Amino acid sequence: MAAAVAIAAVLLDAIFGEPRRAHPLVAFGRWAGWIERGLHADSRSRGLVAWSLAVLPWVGLAWLLDGLAAQVSGWLSAAFSASLLYAAIGLRSLGDHARPVAAALDTGDIEGARAAVGRIVSRDTAALSSERVAAAATESVLENGNDAVFGALFWFLLLGAPGVVLYRLANTLDAMWGYRTPRLHRFGCAAARIDDTLNLLPARLTAATYALCGHGATAWRC
Repeated sequence: MAAAVAIAAVLLDAIFGEPRRAHPLVAFGRWAGWIERGLHADSRSRGLVAWSLAVLPWVGLAWLLDGLAAQVSGWLSAAFSASLLYAAIGLRSLGDHARPVAAALDTGDIEGARAAVGRIVSRDTAALSSERVAAAATESVLENGNDAVFGALFWFLLLGAPGVVLYRLANTLDAMWGYRTPRLHRFGCAAARIDDTLNLLPARLTAATYALCGHGATAWRC
């Protein structure tokens, strides 16, 4: 059943893509921003408390709703899990963002390639060479292939609906708080370390899968 739910979620993503309106992660971002403004301090312990308040209530709610759905019907539980997993993955979106970069590079349109890659990376792309544009796009696809696909599937198969909620929200908080800036270096430490821990195995499985799908020998050396 878990495998069927995972396949159903991937198919939903392939057909519909990411939800265009009211994406749950956008609402979570607002929730996390509100908590950060209220609890921020140059403190690792305060950051851990903020992380817990941001993530754990939603994990608990997913666990409760999944249990209630299972009591009603196994199919209702499966549908609930599939909807959560669908909201957590973004395989189609990865392709939608990466293909314009590849197309522009193929035609020699370096300005178009820089603009396209600028939509998927946080760095300044105005002066990147074609090689660096290709590298930036490849790195982003590889990382997000873990964050938005493999990692979510891994934790769903391991812990069900609560697992995918835990993983995706922790991953989102790392993207918001996990920076070594003066403001976030200590406060965001818990978010960064928890995300690292949750990705310890999925990231390696992601890299191994990409290696098997591409130039295997070169990829393994890298």
